[in-house]
Amino acid sequence: MTPFAQDHLPTFKENKKNTGRLMIKCPDQPGIVAAVSSFLQNFEANIIELSQYSMDPNGGTFFTRIEFECPELEKKAMGMTEAFETIADQFSMEWTYTNVSDLKKIAIFVSKEPHCLLELLWEWQSGDLLADIALVISNHEDAREIVESLHIPFYYLPANRDIRKEVEAKQLKLLEEYEVDLIVLARYMQILTPEFVSAHPNRIINIHHSFLPAFIGARPYERAYDRGVKLIGATSHYVTNDLDEGPIIEQDTDRVDHRDHADDMKKIGRSIERRVLARAVRWHLEDRIIVHHNKTVVF
Repeated sequence: MTPFAQDHLPTFKENKKNTGRLMIKCPDQPGIVAAVSSFLQNFEANIIELSQYSMDPNGGTFFTRIEFECPELEKKAMGMTEAFETIADQFSMEWTYTNVSDLKKIAIFVSKEPHCLLELLWEWQSGDLLADIALVISNHEDAREIVESLHIPFYYLPANRDIRKEVEAKQLKLLEEYEVDLIVLARYMQILTPEFVSAHPNRIINIHHSFLPAFIGARPYERAYDRGVKLIGATSHYVTNDLDEGPIIEQDTDRVDHRDHADDMKKIGRSIERRVLARAVRWHLEDRIIVHHNKTVVF
C-alpha cells in the first residue's frame, strides 16, 4: 500500500474491523430475509444497513445487500462463511461476503487524457475512494509524473493492435503480481482482447464518453454535434466482449444547445465522465452492485 493511502486509512480500518457485507442473488421466495437475519443473530451480528429488491415476488429474482457489525468478526469470519453455505444451498443463492476493512486493490489504465485518472486520484487522496491504488498502467508517458509523485507505481507499456497480445501478457503478469481486485479504464483507448476480459469478469470498469446506447464507438461528441443533440452524457459500465455493451453501472447528462460546438461538448463531457466513473468505482468498492445478465442492481 502506498504512503498516501496509509495517511487516512488506519482509522477507517480500525473502525470497520468488525463490519461485514453480504451480497445475495437468488430466486425469490418467502423466508429469505428471515433466514439470513436469524443466521446473523446467532453470531451476535447486528444489521446496520439492509437493501433489497425483487424483480417479481412470484418467481422472479431477489437481490439484497446487508451490512452488519459483529464482535470479533475476524475470528468468526471463516466459521460464518462455512456455516452460511447451508442457507445458500437452501435458497439457491449466489453470494459474496467481504470484510469492509479489507481494502480492494485497484489498477488504473489510462492513455493520454488525464481527467478521469486525476479525479480518481483526488478522491483517493481525500479519503472518498477507499481502496489501495496498486499501480497505474499506460500506453503513454504523460501521466507518469503525477502518478509517481503520489508514490504509486507507474508502468509504461506501449500498445497497438499488432502487439496487443504481448502487451496484455505483461499487463496480466503485473495484475497478478499486485493481486489486483479491480481494473479501471480511465479513458484507456485500447480495445481489450476476449482473453483479457474473460480473466476478469465483472471486474473491469470502463467510462464511455457517450450516453449509451447513443453514439457507440469513436468520435461521439463530433457525431452528437452533427446530430444537434440537446443532451450529452457519459456511461460507466463493466467491460464484456461486446464493445460498449456491458452492464451499465452509472450514467449522467448535461444540457447543451446550438451554441455549443464539438470542442465545447468535449469540455462539458469530460466533467460528466469524471463524476460518472468515480461514482461507479466507489459503488463497486462498497459492494453496492449486483450483475444480473446484462443489467446491474445498484444499492
